[in-house]
Amino acid sequence: MTTTSVLYLFDIDGTLLRAHGAGARSLDAVFAARWGVTGAMRGIDAGGRTDPWLVDQVFVQRLGRHATAAEIDEILAAYVPALARELEASSTLRVLPHVPDVLDALARRDDVHVGLATGNIEAGARVKLGAAGLLDRFAFGGYGCDSADRAALVARAIERGEARAGAPCPRERVVVVGDTVHDIAAARACGVRVVAVATGWTSLETLEAAGADAVMPDLSTLPDWHAATLA
Repeated sequence: MTTTSVLYLFDIDGTLLRAHGAGARSLDAVFAARWGVTGAMRGIDAGGRTDPWLVDQVFVQRLGRHATAAEIDEILAAYVPALARELEASSTLRVLPHVPDVLDALARRDDVHVGLATGNIEAGARVKLGAAGLLDRFAFGGYGCDSADRAALVARAIERGEARAGAPCPRERVVVVGDTVHDIAAARACGVRVVAVATGWTSLETLEAAGADAVMPDLSTLPDWHAATLA
C-alpha cells in the first residue's frame, strides 16, 4: 500500500442494510429462553451501539445489575443462531439504496481497501451480510466482539486494514461511513474522517451538528465525494 491508499470502514445497520428489528427480536428470544425476561430490548436504542453493550444494558434495565463477561459471551453465542433463524423466517432485511453500486465503484479503485466498523459481533455481522448478499465485499473489519467501545473497534479495524494492505495508512485517508452520532464520535476519537448517511434513524440535521466531514441523504454521492476529496 502506498501513502495514497484509502481505507473505508462501513457500519452495517442503517448504513448498508436494514434488518427491521431482526437483531432485537433475536435478543428478545434469547433472553426469554435463558433468563425468563420478556421484551428484553423494549425501550433500548440500538442505533450505533455494540452488541456487548446492548446485552449489558438489558441486564441493567431488566435484571438490575451489569452482566459479567461470561454472561455476555453466553447470550451472544445463543444470539447468532437465533438471528440466522429470524432472518431465514422473515423477509424484513433490505439492502439500502445504492449500496451495491457504491461498493462496486470503490472496488474498482486499486488504491481503496474496504472493510467494516460495526457494533455487531463478527459472527452476527456475517449472518446479516450473508443474508444481504454482501459478505464477500469486505476483506477485514472491527467488530463488537473486539470491544464494547466503538472507538476501540474502529481502531482495531484500522489495524487490520493496515495489516492486510502491508503498510500504515495516513489517518486523513481513513474514512468511517455510518449513520449515527456514535459512528461520528468513534471516528473523531481515532482521528479519522467520517461520512454520515441519513439512511438510518438519525436526521441530516443531527448528523451535521455532530460534526461529520460530509453528510449525505444516502450513499449515492460517496464516489463523487471520494473523487473530490481523496482521489
